[in-house]
Amino acid sequence: MLNRALDHIEEWLIACFMAAATLIIFLAVLHRYALGIPWVWEYARQLDFNWAQELCIYLFIWMAKFGAAYGVRSGIHVGVDVLVRKLSAERQNFFIQLGLGLGAFFTFIVAVLGIRFVLFVHTMGQISPDLRLPMWIVYLAVPLGSSLMCYRFLQVLAAYRRSGHLPAHTYEVAGAAE
Repeated sequence: MLNRALDHIEEWLIACFMAAATLIIFLAVLHRYALGIPWVWEYARQLDFNWAQELCIYLFIWMAKFGAAYGVRSGIHVGVDVLVRKLSAERQNFFIQLGLGLGAFFTFIVAVLGIRFVLFVHTMGQISPDLRLPMWIVYLAVPLGSSLMCYRFLQVLAAYRRSGHLPAHTYEVAGAAE
C-alpha cells in the first residue's frame, strides 16, 4: 500500500516538474520572440521572465533526483553489467547484490550529507538571485531524492533476494500484435 502510494507520488512529481519546466520555457521563448511583433509589444514588454531560467533549472534538478529513484525502481537506471553477465550464476548473484547494496550505501551517505548541507544553507539564509527563493528548499532535492533512491535500491535488493529477478523495463511497439 505504502509502496503503491509512493510510486504514484514519485511519478506524479516527475511528470509535474517536467510539464512545468516545459511550459515555462515555452512561455519564456514565446515572450522573447513576441517582443518583435509590434501589436504585442505594448503588452509583452510589461512581462518579466527573468526568473524562468532559474526556475527551470531547479525543476530539472528535482526531476532528475526523483527520476533517478524511478529509474532504480523500474530497472532503467544506468548500470554496467557487461562483465557481470559473463560470470557464473553464483558470482552474478553476489555481484548484483553487492552492486545494489553499494548503491543503497552511497545514496544513504549522499542523503545524510545532503541533510547536513540543507541545514547549513538554512542557517545561512541564502536566497536565489531571481526568484528570491530560500536556497535550502532548492537543495532539499538532494536529501529527499537520495533517500528515495536509497529506499528503491533496498527495495530492489529485497525483491531480488526473494525472486532472483531484477526489474526490467520493457518497451512496447505501438501497433504490435499481441
